[in-house]
Amino acid sequence: MLAAVLEDFDRLVLKDVPAPAPGEGEAVVRIKSCGFCATDYKAIKGIRRNVTFPFIPGHEPAGVVSAVGKGVSHFREGDEVICQPSGFCGFCRHCREGNNHYCKHAFTTGGDGVEDVWPGAFAEYMRTREACLLHKPQKLSFDAAALTEPLSGAWKGVIRNSQMQPGDDVVVIGVGGIGLLCMMLARAAGAGRLIAIDTSPYARSEAMKLGATHVVDPSDGQAKKRVYEIIPDGPDLIVEAAGPIQAVKLMVDLRRRGTKWNIFGITTHETFELDGGLTHFLEGRMDASFGTTPLAMAMAVRLMERGTIDVERIISHRFALNDIHKAVETMGRPERNKVMINP
Repeated sequence: MLAAVLEDFDRLVLKDVPAPAPGEGEAVVRIKSCGFCATDYKAIKGIRRNVTFPFIPGHEPAGVVSAVGKGVSHFREGDEVICQPSGFCGFCRHCREGNNHYCKHAFTTGGDGVEDVWPGAFAEYMRTREACLLHKPQKLSFDAAALTEPLSGAWKGVIRNSQMQPGDDVVVIGVGGIGLLCMMLARAAGAGRLIAIDTSPYARSEAMKLGATHVVDPSDGQAKKRVYEIIPDGPDLIVEAAGPIQAVKLMVDLRRRGTKWNIFGITTHETFELDGGLTHFLEGRMDASFGTTPLAMAMAVRLMERGTIDVERIISHRFALNDIHKAVETMGRPERNKVMINP
């Protein structure tokens, strides 16, 4: 099969590799669509270093089951499926408590965060466990289905962890693909004033099209002043979905008493400071969110199937697997939202 293999940082090679075969309790999926996540880009460019070579990236796939292994009982060849990238044992304390993304025996297909990394979906076929598959609703396109994982992360961060309430004034810092999903989810959940902060004119323009009530350019260092002109009492919830440490520092600066704030976007190990006494008296609540769970995936499918969130609106570019290098170039430009790979 054809696959995009990362052989070293900044050395992504299109090559023929052996197609996978399913083991017991496993399935092989013919990939139809796969989202190109910023963490994939960071691995390819060496921005994140927790990569073991060779490595096939791509952890937001949907496709068609092409083969099943012994013991698979809920899926069969020809089924259209969504793939959860994070595998889990189902038996450890974390899994029993519903925090499957904490699993002590976890694996991931094409992603990061655990030691056991399986080949991902920037390829024609991908192997995974049956427990990681969801049936794709017929009304969903493969592109929409492939965005289940990022939408599930947005739901988990904004709704489950930060417990956004209808009428909350919400600030989203960074409105690339995941930030737009957080923003669209907040809009659907009844946000009052919804402010998108981004340095990119393109991103701010897209945010207004997709539900932001206001946009702010933080480039001149006056973001806090502008946010408080729009929301004099300050935000109820701030979601950092940008990644750079400067976004986290801005989030800290925007807090008022009772603000909920979610460290969602940053994945690199960088530091920021908190005034202990001020943080104590502000009595806000800090949350974070990474990865996904079966519950979050199911909720994302529900949101899409019922038409609550139209995830295809954030797709700006589509590329064939043969054009993966053009996709990488596009990921490095500010004038893009979600990039899709269609093997």
